[in-house]
Amino acid sequence: MTKYALGQLGDIEIKQLKIFKSVVECGGFSAAEAELNISRPTISNHIAALEKRLNIILCKRGRAGFSLTLEGKVVFDQTANLLHDLEQFRSTINNLGEHPAGKLRIALSDTFSTDPRFKLPEIIRHFYHQAPDVELQIEVEHMKAMEKMVLNNQLDIAMIPYHRKFEGLNYIHLFTDENYVYCGKEHPLFNLPEADITEALINRYKLVHAGLKPHEEIYHQLSQMNLAVASYHYESRIAMLLSGCYISFLPQQIAQPYVDQGQLKPVAQKIKHFRLGVAVITKKSSHSNRARDMFINSIKSIHAGAEKVAPY
Repeated sequence: MTKYALGQLGDIEIKQLKIFKSVVECGGFSAAEAELNISRPTISNHIAALEKRLNIILCKRGRAGFSLTLEGKVVFDQTANLLHDLEQFRSTINNLGEHPAGKLRIALSDTFSTDPRFKLPEIIRHFYHQAPDVELQIEVEHMKAMEKMVLNNQLDIAMIPYHRKFEGLNYIHLFTDENYVYCGKEHPLFNLPEADITEALINRYKLVHAGLKPHEEIYHQLSQMNLAVASYHYESRIAMLLSGCYISFLPQQIAQPYVDQGQLKPVAQKIKHFRLGVAVITKKSSHSNRARDMFINSIKSIHAGAEKVAPY
């Protein structure tokens, strides 16, 4: 029987475990190169050293591809738990002093960073004056990924279109978008009089949708439409509209610059229309996080008149 004897873990082992976790999550050594910004031979050396240290074969690599051994799966699960606990410990310690420090992980949906209604520069400025030592990590993500990452403690705060509600999340509703169906100037509906556009007609054309399970109001609008393509980000949807081949719902504020340029046009506004809220989400948790709480207070301060719940 193989004997496993692991002594104390040091910084080198922690670094190797982080590399191992990234390799598994990327699905192999080659894919992990870009993620880790180190060469494949270096990654291989770290994994080999970790296997020697643990006296365990963690993974199989070769022509058949990358895969974990049974022992490797156990080590990966325990590594994920260990690194999460270390990050939680670091975050707690960093928040004990008079001024919080450490990292605050934030993600938002596309267009929010420059949407004047969101007031992100003002929020960041307000927070910075309260907590200048906190390192902000801000990325753009897919809504489904953001919900999951907040629930799994991979993100502290996310800012999302408010399609649905999960019991494990707190929501702060900021503002509401009015959404209409738009088409590009090359689309058959563009030059058709509004009075001639019936629901039966608009339901025939291929629609680009967000690919999410929507709230009831949106579901009612989509239920009979030709859901041809799923595309979450507004930027990609606009490109598809400009092709003249598709129609899509867009927030009025996002579409307006293209309408002003004569490139897009809202159609069937009385027939197809829904409201979509924008919300800030955090995990319902007993863990104290002063930096997160201070950022939320900055949001509330800048959005002093924000609605508490979505209007649907």
